[in-house]
Amino acid sequence: MELNWLEDFNALAEHGSFIRAAQARHVTQPAFSRRIRALEQWMGVALFVRTPQGTTLTEAGQHIQASVIDSTGRLYRLRSEAQEVAQRATAALQFAATHSLSFTFFPRWIRQQEQSAALHAVQLHSDTMANCEQLLLRGTAQFLLSHRDPAVDSPLEAEHFESLTVGQDRLIPLVGRELGLGAASSFFPYLAYTDASGLGRILRHRLGQRQPATLSSQAHFSSHLAAVLMSMAIENKGLAWLPESLSEQEVAEGRLVRALPPEWDVPVAIQLTRPRQLASPFASAFWQTLVATQRGQKVITR
Repeated sequence: MELNWLEDFNALAEHGSFIRAAQARHVTQPAFSRRIRALEQWMGVALFVRTPQGTTLTEAGQHIQASVIDSTGRLYRLRSEAQEVAQRATAALQFAATHSLSFTFFPRWIRQQEQSAALHAVQLHSDTMANCEQLLLRGTAQFLLSHRDPAVDSPLEAEHFESLTVGQDRLIPLVGRELGLGAASSFFPYLAYTDASGLGRILRHRLGQRQPATLSSQAHFSSHLAAVLMSMAIENKGLAWLPESLSEQEVAEGRLVRALPPEWDVPVAIQLTRPRQLASPFASAFWQTLVATQRGQKVITR
């Protein structure tokens, strides 16, 4: 069954002539006749009575005429609706962001972008670094927002992906207030990130080069969520390197305190990564606007 067949049926029922109906449908009369025969074969019944004076509907043709007109309209409306949905989906910007940046940095950052770019719709996928990278590799997300250290390898090869630094952050070694009272001489349990965490990759690289003498070499507790590690640190369960963007309020309120001097802070960039080839023109336009706008703006910190 083809939509053309239903339109041909409507045209022939209206004009009562194969020649006039074929002209109205902008096809040759033989081609038009073949399509009417194909429709009748699909229905299994004759739909038209053919006479030298013209054509008329059979009883079966009369029975289905109203339904054919209605069905043709419904199919066109369905196609139009599908195209509208697809257009909205194409216009939506798909971001993947690690959990810690989803909570604090992303809302402020995307609000700032709205001042210079027309954002039709934004969808955010919040997950671990490993899963976010997979979303980008599979094309489910157009952009990845994450903490990055240039010294740490990434599976997103520079040949196929490019990044733009949109912010600066740092990982600070923090403990709960009570545990921090004896910070000068304490031996801290280590609250670590799991392998799925991008912050975990960065810290493993940094601590692999040197490690504080007051820190346990084995993880006392681990999670891929910086927010979970922060909660454990607040409960005085150990030391965690936490993003300043996530923990600044807890530090300001005194619930978290520094466990090690600033030389143990780990500066990290907040980067937006995209495939070099973006299928969506909206995503490409957003990236170009972001690049052009950032040239005249300061990079967001925290």
